[in-house]
Amino acid sequence: QVPLVESGGGLVQAGGSLRLSCAASGRSFRNYAMGWFRQAPGMEREFVAVVGRTGTRTYYADSVKGRFTISRDISKDTVYLQMNSLKPEDTAVYSCAADYLGTGVYSLSPRKDEYDYWGQGTQVTVSS
Repeated sequence: QVPLVESGGGLVQAGGSLRLSCAASGRSFRNYAMGWFRQAPGMEREFVAVVGRTGTRTYYADSVKGRFTISRDISKDTVYLQMNSLKPEDTAVYSCAADYLGTGVYSLSPRKDEYDYWGQGTQVTVSS
């Protein structure tokens, strides 16, 4: 069973918007930081954004800062990525991931090797 399920991807014109969702499946991720990563064809998977366990702390890659917003609904154990002003270079498979935060740990990591659970991803294509 895939622990994280993404949805909301699709085809959009440059300048448009999409909202991705990532829902927990089969377990809770309330003690995890939740991140979004993306991978374009032939490229390494790269960090996009991460949100802390309460939703108040966030961190973004410079390439999306000011255009994307990450948030989470704790009651639904769901994370969102609102993507505005999309560019063709945003085209990629977007995956969400969960990074366990121990007691007293609040740091948010952009390193994909620190994440414990991954979803299967959703395709985002931005046409010019």
